Amino acid sequence: MSTRPASAPLLIACALGIEHLALRSGDRAGADGPVTVLRTGMGPRAAERAVTRALTDPALADTAVLATGFCAGLAPGMHPGDLVVAEETRDPDGTVPCVGTDLLVKELLRAVPGRTVHTGPLTGSDHVVRGHERSDLFATGAIAVDMESAATLHSAVRTGVRPVAAVRVVVDAPEHELVRIGTVRGGISAFRVLRSVLPAFYEWHRSLLLPRR
Repeated sequence: MSTRPASAPLLIACALGIEHLALRSGDRAGADGPVTVLRTGMGPRAAERAVTRALTDPALADTAVLATGFCAGLAPGMHPGDLVVAEETRDPDGTVPCVGTDLLVKELLRAVPGRTVHTGPLTGSDHVVRGHERSDLFATGAIAVDMESAATLHSAVRTGVRPVAAVRVVVDAPEHELVRIGTVRGGISAFRVLRSVLPAFYEWHRSLLLPRR
């Protein structure tokens, strides 16, 4: 039986200022151990650089890493404000399996009641996905796409053995593309959901601190 120290830190990575604002204005009580909310900047290379740099800090050696923010849904029937819990992240560099998916789903349903939570592969892109690209990615089995999660998790596991996860809020979906009327309403909905998810992240982190048998 092994344990993680009670003071093990949590790094929550997002890309955009609006995502960072949502997380910073959410409920920040109830964390087990220090929490860092890191704004990486937009795109996979920015995420890779920022996360790698952050995890070179000896104080973050045992850090669990969770990538979050907004995403584009790929599956028909998705709506702005839906949540995506990645079972794995994918990009040209490979696949990273996520830890504690079932627990995250359970805690997100509790933290944001009434919201739909989707699980499946989350794929990475170096650009905003539109039109046929969306259906092409969905055909690979991915249910959502963003530009930073895969790079964030790759960087995290390259710098050490640690638990990783990715949770995204759908802001753009097949029937609700950003270029259409309703974009503002969908963005506000996604912002409110992202602001509400921190308690679920803390419970996920807390579960990592429990003894492993």
